[in-house]
Amino acid sequence: MKKLNYIILALSLILASCGGTGSDPAPEPDKLPVKVLQIFPEKDAVCNQGTTISATQSSVTLRWNSAANTDSYDVAVKNLLTGASTTQSSTQTQLTVTLATNTPYSWAVTSKSAKVTDTAVSDTWKFYNAGPGTVSYAPFPAELLTPTNGQAVTPVNGMVTLTWKGSDVDNDIVSYDVYLSNLPTPALYKSDVTATTLDVNAKPNSYWRVVTKDSKGNTSDSGVFQYTIK
Repeated sequence: MKKLNYIILALSLILASCGGTGSDPAPEPDKLPVKVLQIFPEKDAVCNQGTTISATQSSVTLRWNSAANTDSYDVAVKNLLTGASTTQSSTQTQLTVTLATNTPYSWAVTSKSAKVTDTAVSDTWKFYNAGPGTVSYAPFPAELLTPTNGQAVTPVNGMVTLTWKGSDVDNDIVSYDVYLSNLPTPALYKSDVTATTLDVNAKPNSYWRVVTKDSKGNTSDSGVFQYTIK
């Protein structure tokens, strides 16, 4: 009987050493994609290295670095004058797109993996796609910061503070025209604002936009944002 117990104990030790009685280790989770760093066109720069297609179009090759844990990239390009955007996929770290000349654009890259549903989105960069003989460039459309589109705002002393950000490859912005009203097509509220912030009276439902003006007479339109009052 004692001998049988020794045999059972020995078998148990053998099974334990081989992992026979333990569970298999959990597999490592798939690694998530990493966001890319854009290379070209550079942020807030003039792109004049495209290939001319016609008097109004050129092809530009967007480039970015390789992202870890990534199988493919979705590249979103937006025309900042019309608001039209397109998204194309690439398995390489570059993509050639056809763009209108003398037009500002923004672009961003989404890193994707076939193993996970999570993605990683790059920063959004703006650039100006120059055309032949261009000597001055329209400002980038102002970036409306606060209130954000659709935001419910708490007024301070009956006022709401509008803030925005302007940029221009020529660095010659001179002023902004601010449009504000309770209609989806806001009327001019104040012209030739030189700051990038403006306090306005709080109204129940407001729409606003900003037109940027430079020293050459070029302008750009931010598009309309809407906000409400809490």
